Amino acid sequence: MMRIDIMTLFPDYIDYILSESIIGRARRAGILDIRTHNIRDYSEDKHRRVDDTPYGGGRGMLMAAPPIYRCFCAIENSVKEQNENAGKPYVIYMSPRGRRFTNEYAKELSDKKNLVILCGHYEGVDERIIEEIVDEEVSLGDFVLTGGELPACIVTDAVGRLVDGVLALPECHEKESFEDGLLEYPQYTRPPVWMGREVPAVILSGHHANIEKWRFEKALGITKERRPDLLEKQKTTDEEKG
Repeated sequence: MMRIDIMTLFPDYIDYILSESIIGRARRAGILDIRTHNIRDYSEDKHRRVDDTPYGGGRGMLMAAPPIYRCFCAIENSVKEQNENAGKPYVIYMSPRGRRFTNEYAKELSDKKNLVILCGHYEGVDERIIEEIVDEEVSLGDFVLTGGELPACIVTDAVGRLVDGVLALPECHEKESFEDGLLEYPQYTRPPVWMGREVPAVILSGHHANIEKWRFEKALGITKERRPDLLEKQKTTDEEKG
């Protein structure tokens, strides 16, 4: 079982999203142990404040280090109560300046037994908390959101579905976009004709070799058209191996 702890100011938001569909079923089945923690619960301010003005001036407010650190220590103690031999959980911080999140990185994270995700808000967090507890900063792309909660849900979904037992069959991971360096080929279901559009005859032929050939050609063509960078990356990787 994989455990994921999420430090946030909006635990209900995260629980709402991660209680549905495949991830929600995996939580209820005990395959994934996903816990949300309200950082405000670890504030020592009577108004439960967790932010303050940044030193040196600037716009907005900054999340302070002490409440986040106390929240993390509570998580770490809980993890050790579950397993006294457990080391420090692997901590990632959702940040636009972080490592780009990819399917390959999701696979790396799915091998962690204990993962902690820190969600920033306002103008971010005090740099010292990153230095003290964070192992890696992670970004979904070159854009900025109002907080780290939605990115944390996306990372949890992408990582969680890779954990054994979450998907019904191991084969569900195969032939997906990015699995072989290509985007996914087109897929069809009933009816065979819809709005005048027919399912390609090769798909209905039952000839598996021809179907696989067609799928590969379509995946290659879509990737060339929409994400040629993936092919360049694959070419570079093959050259390095060679």
